[in-house]
Amino acid sequence: MPEISRFYGVIILMFIDDHNPPHIHVRYGGSRVSITIENHIVKGQLPQRLLNMVLQWMDKHHDELVENWNRLERFEDPNPIAPFEK
Repeated sequence: MPEISRFYGVIILMFIDDHNPPHIHVRYGGSRVSITIENHIVKGQLPQRLLNMVLQWMDKHHDELVENWNRLERFEDPNPIAPFEK
C-alpha cells in the first residue's frame, strides 16, 4: 500500500489497481477514511480539524493526486507529495 504523504500523524495512501472513483485512503490512529479526489466524498470519520487539514492538502495537491492515481492504474509507483504546510 503506497504511502504518498505523512503529516501530524496522518498517513495518506493510494492502492495499486484500486476501484473508481479516484480517491485516497487516510489513516490516523485507529481511524480509516477514504476521500474522493474530485468531490471530497468522505467515507469514515476523522477529527474535524484533521479532516479540514486533509481537505486543504488535497485541494493544494489536486493535480499531483490525479497524476498518482493515473500512475497506479498503469502499475507504476506513485510519487511522494509534500506534507501539509500552514
